[in-house]
Amino acid sequence: MTIDDTPRIQFATAEDGVRIAYTTAGDGPPLVMTPGWVTHQEFEWQGPSGKFNRRLAQHHRLILYDGRGTGLSDRGVADVSLRERAKDLAAVIEHLGLERVTLYGVSQSSAAALYYAAEHPDRIERLILYSPFCHSFLEKGDEAGRDALGRALIGLIRAEWGVGAKTTLGFIHPDADKEEEQETLRYLRQSSSGEIAARILEEGMFDTDVREHVTRIQAPALVLHRRQDNAVPLEAGREVASLLPNARFLPLEGDHHLQFYGDTEAILHAVEDFLDVDRVSGPAAVTAAAFHQATAGLPVTILFTDMEGSTELTSRLGDSPAQELLRDHNAIVREALANQGGTEIKHTGDGIMASFQSASLALQSAIEMQRAFAERNEARPDATVRVRIGLNAGEPVREQDDLFGTSVQLARRICDRAEPEQILASNVVRELVAGKGFLFAEQAETELRGFEDPVRLFQVRWSV
Repeated sequence: MTIDDTPRIQFATAEDGVRIAYTTAGDGPPLVMTPGWVTHQEFEWQGPSGKFNRRLAQHHRLILYDGRGTGLSDRGVADVSLRERAKDLAAVIEHLGLERVTLYGVSQSSAAALYYAAEHPDRIERLILYSPFCHSFLEKGDEAGRDALGRALIGLIRAEWGVGAKTTLGFIHPDADKEEEQETLRYLRQSSSGEIAARILEEGMFDTDVREHVTRIQAPALVLHRRQDNAVPLEAGREVASLLPNARFLPLEGDHHLQFYGDTEAILHAVEDFLDVDRVSGPAAVTAAAFHQATAGLPVTILFTDMEGSTELTSRLGDSPAQELLRDHNAIVREALANQGGTEIKHTGDGIMASFQSASLALQSAIEMQRAFAERNEARPDATVRVRIGLNAGEPVREQDDLFGTSVQLARRICDRAEPEQILASNVVRELVAGKGFLFAEQAETELRGFEDPVRLFQVRWSV
């Protein structure tokens, strides 16, 4: 089966006899994603969620399932507590004969995923958590009144599921247009009864505590949480990350609770970096082979990035924290490449080499990178990532999936000459984009190692 097909719905049986519906797609290491609040496998591979899932299935065997009481799993169940829902996860893993998996715990089932990971450490290769919590995230006496609001919402869902489902949209998908609103409401109503939906939500809000389990999990973990998440507060995700012994916490911008709405690329890139996925072969960027074929005999624009003081950072911070900064660099650069049609040629250790069919797109990508780094550094002044960028254009020598020659060497030297947080471009690049609205400041002619004649360089203005 290819990942373009609708996966076949299959069933596993939990230890208490409850049948659990699941689907799988893709090839590669197993990636098991727990359901969010309520799900339905018949619709998980359609629309935005389907697009998100298919991206994950490009490099992994993605496994999704409906928790007990929801979707196509057995509906007539009395207990949907997190320990019972952990049995659903165990059933699918056992049924498929999976020895070790990457476990992807999503929001309302994140506590069940954490519980399972603590109880079955031999099964967990890595752990990804999106909008998670490890104990009740609404508590009595909440000054903001979230406790009363949560209980009122649960009561409304129980009394009138249609109205309750619509009310939740303001928390999980705040800027839904009319079509998205109707699709989401239809999905929720078909996925569960109001009673089951209320029970799952109620436990998460008021009756969950797996903190002691979390501290026992030794697997490498990535914790993702949007800063303005209106359903599960950022503090809940931060707490999970602080309790996990080997976790990286990555706050993301945005207020969508549903991971397949909003800036999905930020999530996917973070996950792919954590899982060591080579995105050059994915749809987010042109493959190196396809790029070389399309540009054979044509000039291209070459871009280099370089992190300031990466060796010093490793010495000062240690390997793990320094590697986290490099991952942030990689995620920002690769997103900008994908957005502007760039091709990652290779990782240079401290940076990335990329190429573009258009000088304008290359410059726009470089500007996007520096603005993203500036935004990130403003949010994290204690761990800044300062990057220099250099660009040149020419006709490089193509060999397999790499580029060589004078034009590449000059781009590298220009990057070396740039200051942190600066973009420097050759005169060739400036001339190629004449009249396109880019602003340049000419530098003094510069001697560059390996080049006999001085080189004219231009600083690209990128600040807003």
